[in-house]
Amino acid sequence: MRTRQPQRRSRRFLKWGLITIMLLTLTVCWMAPLSGAAAKLALLSEQENADVGLAEAGTSADIAPRMLTAYKNAVQHIGDVVPTCRSMRWPILAGIAKVESNHAAGRAIAGRGDIRPRIYGVLLNGSGAGGNMSVFTDTDGGKWDGTATGERAVGPFQFMPATWESTGQDGNRDRVRDPHNADDAALGAATYLCGRGRDLGQAGQLRAAIFQYNHSNAYVSNVMKWIDQYTAAARSGGSAGLTNVKGKARTVLQAALAQRGVPYSWGGGTASGPSRGTCCSPSGKSGASITGFDCSGLTTYAFARAGISLPRTAAAQAGRGRRIPASAGQGALQPGDLVFFGYTPGRDSTIYHVGIYVGGGRMVNAARPGTAVRFDPVDAMPGYAGGARLL
Repeated sequence: MRTRQPQRRSRRFLKWGLITIMLLTLTVCWMAPLSGAAAKLALLSEQENADVGLAEAGTSADIAPRMLTAYKNAVQHIGDVVPTCRSMRWPILAGIAKVESNHAAGRAIAGRGDIRPRIYGVLLNGSGAGGNMSVFTDTDGGKWDGTATGERAVGPFQFMPATWESTGQDGNRDRVRDPHNADDAALGAATYLCGRGRDLGQAGQLRAAIFQYNHSNAYVSNVMKWIDQYTAAARSGGSAGLTNVKGKARTVLQAALAQRGVPYSWGGGTASGPSRGTCCSPSGKSGASITGFDCSGLTTYAFARAGISLPRTAAAQAGRGRRIPASAGQGALQPGDLVFFGYTPGRDSTIYHVGIYVGGGRMVNAARPGTAVRFDPVDAMPGYAGGARLL
């Protein structure tokens, strides 16, 4: 064993040398765990498939206020439509709408709930576009889906026109049942989920209702994840602890929180939003192209919403604002501060990861390949390197 020790040292030296070179030359941040942080890495591994994060990590910051109003109105009136429905809650509707249309993101929502431009799914003609392999013939003459050549899902809850005809509701009481209206669509979705009278407070019945909405177990799991987050938001007042956060710090945090669920993408993310990158770090998995954020891409985007331009790498971002040394502890951090992690204490050139401090020992970040933008405890990451205050 002793005769091999110099060779191991040589390999270790080479390993660190290569890492240092990559940190200095890569244009994006990535997470490549090293030895000496086994306990923290184990925690990260456990969280890889648990993007919901902490129990209190929900937020409604990513829901347009008018859409949230529609969800709550539907809950208020579902008893008029399905008297036997039990335990309908706005987070259930929000979970569906998050997955189906991201709460009609990018659309204008009028006071009466009309959404423009209208939201159309892919034409279901069996072409394979958007993952569709089945042919659906036209049922509405293009009334709701804008085409008489086939069928496509419509509105923020992505109803098929035929389903809307049997399930759609007049949620805003204007005597028109329109799937492109937030109130109508939300009440229609609540009606569909309730069926003939489910108790959605029962986990099994809730999952069955979501499965009926889309016959996919992966879909059910995804929607349930968002329901859990929005349920936590409802319990905490919907602000994810941002009640006392004001000004640009609130703008930055809300922008980052609104991206939760967006995939990690190495090299992904600009000041304008998610962009194409690869699914993993250079040493990682398939290298397939994916739209999303890496850690510094997310911070670049969030701070741009407050009018602050950041350099693209985590290490370079550490040079902005007032540096908060690691020796000051997490207690020195304030919501909206950048949080850094490095391989070598005291050497900012070795910083490999950045997040945005939310408070309560948590940060929002694009954590690692195979996950999505989410909450993490600050001390879950190895190599805490302090923070920076730009706000």
